[in-house]
Amino acid sequence: MQKKSYVVISVLIAVVLVFVAKKTPKDPVINGEKYLKMEVTEFANQGDLFITPSELYKKLGTSELVILDASHPKGYAKGHIPGAVSIGFKGLSDCKGKPGDKEWGTILPREQLIQKLESLGVDNTKLVVAYSDIFKGPGAGGRAVWQMKMAGFENVRLLYGGLELWKRCGYALSTIRAIPLPAAGLTLKDYDESFRATQHNIHAQLDTLKIVDVRSLKEYTGQDTSRGEARGGHIKGSQWLEWTTLLNEDASVKSPRKVKELMAGVGIRPEDEFVLY
Repeated sequence: MQKKSYVVISVLIAVVLVFVAKKTPKDPVINGEKYLKMEVTEFANQGDLFITPSELYKKLGTSELVILDASHPKGYAKGHIPGAVSIGFKGLSDCKGKPGDKEWGTILPREQLIQKLESLGVDNTKLVVAYSDIFKGPGAGGRAVWQMKMAGFENVRLLYGGLELWKRCGYALSTIRAIPLPAAGLTLKDYDESFRATQHNIHAQLDTLKIVDVRSLKEYTGQDTSRGEARGGHIKGSQWLEWTTLLNEDASVKSPRKVKELMAGVGIRPEDEFVLY
């Protein structure tokens, strides 16, 4: 089962033309040399998941690259990676109606996803990098990567550390909105359902399935329903482990050893099947 690794991506938790970049002196460079030399080879699946800021920087301006900014549009307007197209958290999702409505926020049907990605300049020859300003919009870049991988698009990467780590490397930001050049001919597979857990599946296994709630403590306890929850509280039997616990203060992911320790604290071992939400 691949479900658990790709749901993790959604918790943890990156188009065309590159425009003139604008420096942002208010963003401090903290030990930039260390970040420029950062490697992520310690992650077993790094080869098909992460791209480091320095690796992405070397590819800026190339025709085969599409960068998707999944931050809030207001954050995108204040500064983004040069050439990145804004998709926001909802960019690849079906959001008819309002939060709390049935099916709101689920992934687009495959044909609609193809049309959306083509409008963003994506075809099967492109490398797609998704990212977000992680602490200001949790998991949105990872969600985009998860959705594309679920549809069989493998040449997609998540920017390691998101916008926060990009800035700490000292790389420039742009405030000019990038306009994508639409593509055509993108082919995707039928969705691999092992990448997600449905309400029906969870309910059927409620007494045996291991479930982790990665929201804030107030959301878990039901005190905060400001993000569109139909009701306060958490799924029966779920354990609480806030998503930020898995990240360092610079938005990089904690070591595999540390992640395993944290997951063990809520009763999850690497061989277990589990669901996060």
